Amino acid sequence: MSSFDVVIIGSGPGGYVSAIRCAQLGFKTAIIEKYDSLGGTCLNVGCIPSKALLSSSHHFADIKHFEENGIEITGEVKVNLEKMIERKQAVVDQTVGGINFLMDKNKITVFKGIGSFVDATHVVIAKADGTSETIESKNIIIATGSKPASLPFIQIDKERIITSTEALKLKEIPKHLIIIGGGVIGIELGQVYLRLGAEVSVVEFMDRIIPGMDSSLSKEFTKVLKKQGMKFYVSHKVKSVERKDNIVVIAAETPKGDTITLEGDYALVAVGRRPYTDNLNADKAGVKLNEKGQIEVDAHLQTNIPNIYAIGDVVRGAMLAHKAEEEGVMVAEILAGQKPHINYNLIPGVVYTWPEVAAVGQTEEQLKASGIEFKSGSFPFKALGRARASGDLDGFVKILADAKTDEVLGIHMIGARCADLIAEAVTAMEFRASAEDISRMSHAHPTFAEAIKEAALAATDNRALHV
Repeated sequence: MSSFDVVIIGSGPGGYVSAIRCAQLGFKTAIIEKYDSLGGTCLNVGCIPSKALLSSSHHFADIKHFEENGIEITGEVKVNLEKMIERKQAVVDQTVGGINFLMDKNKITVFKGIGSFVDATHVVIAKADGTSETIESKNIIIATGSKPASLPFIQIDKERIITSTEALKLKEIPKHLIIIGGGVIGIELGQVYLRLGAEVSVVEFMDRIIPGMDSSLSKEFTKVLKKQGMKFYVSHKVKSVERKDNIVVIAAETPKGDTITLEGDYALVAVGRRPYTDNLNADKAGVKLNEKGQIEVDAHLQTNIPNIYAIGDVVRGAMLAHKAEEEGVMVAEILAGQKPHINYNLIPGVVYTWPEVAAVGQTEEQLKASGIEFKSGSFPFKALGRARASGDLDGFVKILADAKTDEVLGIHMIGARCADLIAEAVTAMEFRASAEDISRMSHAHPTFAEAIKEAALAATDNRALHV
């Protein structure tokens, strides 16, 4: 029987990064993955492929604005969806290949199959060929991630009623794509197919899209997406989803209690994700799950069994790849006797549409609910020279700071390159910067980052210079 210092079940961003850090720290490490390729949801059917399609569709959308930039195209510009999907898969394959390289480089043993607990120190791996192998480990890290959630009455057939996984490999551009759920996943994939020519309708139970983010972002995002052609039905409760041949019929209850019917050729169910512990047999190791199906952990990500830890989507907190990575590193370093920490308030959230949406820290609604006195400063992208030069005029940056101390409590932005700009916000808040601190930092001109400086000036005695 093979024996290890650390065994990690699941090879997503949390699992494989944790394995690398464990190996760097001198632990004999193994990782178990049920699928043929490493990388989990993020690399195979999540973050990476969706961003590849967003990038390809963005190129196509940009062509519509070439003439105003002095670029003339003769002949018809067409979408080749098959080639676009092929490129997406090539990006995925290259990225997965990089993970394989890192496993070899760090001498991490990789097992392919379904890993299940035998007890607190032994895991059996059920392989695709019908054989199995049992290994033992001093420590075990559960990193089994999540799967798309659904509603009890929806029968997902993976053909017309689909999840994000199927939406990444459609063989045709939908005529009318109906998205159930106005969160990040649904809106990102919705924009891909909207750009390619589909009619896109979003049905959201809450009163706004991206409901977990600051309401000002939701409002601006809705305005921009409507301008692009996306339709929204917020505060609508889906009552039924039925397929009739190649048509999907969705009935939804309106805020007034009436019922409306939407018909499309595809329905994307994007109502969130659920922790994935199927076939893990956590009970055999004595590991507790909570009522949400999550693995229960303490502040050090340790389960109720001392040598077993859990990270990523399978535990509490935001279901984000970078959050899982931080947790994977944290557990590895705890096992090595170090004292790492994670500030969960400073895990940024990003929507990779165009314009991009990003945020870190507390929202205005959260601050009001907590009774914290704050001041706010905003700056619109349309006032930036860089934004005018590139034609990316939508959006703004908003900074929330403590009314008394001026410490930055939250930064919320929508606009060009916000997925990258949010790193400045995280850095500033990690070092507990004040709004004035940011306002006195030199920002290169002309850049989109100047919007952060100007928002900080606006939050500091309303001193914005260019608006």
